[in-house]
Amino acid sequence: MLKLLERNVTSVSEHLTVLASPSAALPSAFGNIEVDSRRYNAVLGDLQRLRGSVYVDDGAISLADLTDDGRHDTAEDHKSWHLVMVDERRSIRGCIWYLEHSEPRFEELRVSRSPLAQDPRQAAQLRSAVEREIASARREGIGYAEVGGWAVSKDSQMTDCLLLILGTYALSQILGGAYVLATATVRHSSAAILRRLGGSPISGEGSDIASYFDPHYGCEMELLRFDTRYPARKFVGLVDLIKAGYGALPIFAKPGFANHNSASALKVA
Repeated sequence: MLKLLERNVTSVSEHLTVLASPSAALPSAFGNIEVDSRRYNAVLGDLQRLRGSVYVDDGAISLADLTDDGRHDTAEDHKSWHLVMVDERRSIRGCIWYLEHSEPRFEELRVSRSPLAQDPRQAAQLRSAVEREIASARREGIGYAEVGGWAVSKDSQMTDCLLLILGTYALSQILGGAYVLATATVRHSSAAILRRLGGSPISGEGSDIASYFDPHYGCEMELLRFDTRYPARKFVGLVDLIKAGYGALPIFAKPGFANHNSASALKVA
């Protein structure tokens, strides 16, 4: 499996596409940027349809949670970076979003609306743990972010899942590194995969925060934290290769995005 993953990493621009966060300043490492609302919205719509179909098939959501045209449209979609896995026909096979918080406060985080935050037995522990991580990020001069919306098509391979997560590590490092919070399902071993890649339980008041049941998605969830500067040692070299490949990745941005640091790479449709 690692051999196939390594081959995909060396040709990462053929496998990944990125949608830029509307509020982001695009780093100079990005060399293939296209400002085009039509293309941006088309890719966003396609990934939302993929995610919607995967989540409905899995029983995590119902058809009533989708738009009339089958999209799983969330508030985070319109504020986040998106990493998109594509096949040789540029059809979407997987996706994940990465949401930076410029001035993070617990009440503004997605996790503050989770069942864990509503549980009187764990709410205070969760808040304390998250606020401690936010304070550490500020002291260390790095970002604070959440990730979510992870979905891959039914015929995808494990390497597709890994490439999305390692690509997120690479993106975060390019943006300056961050402490990142993620909720992951226990089923399908999603949480176990994230642990192997460098995720760990978030701790508060001397103990790890336990897994919890999310009635909205109908499954057991784990809350994991990452320091994106330090992926699991086994994958450090692959993250570095992906990071180097970001110069050739197709990056789609909407008009009106924050100032770009490398105007020579910019294409406006």
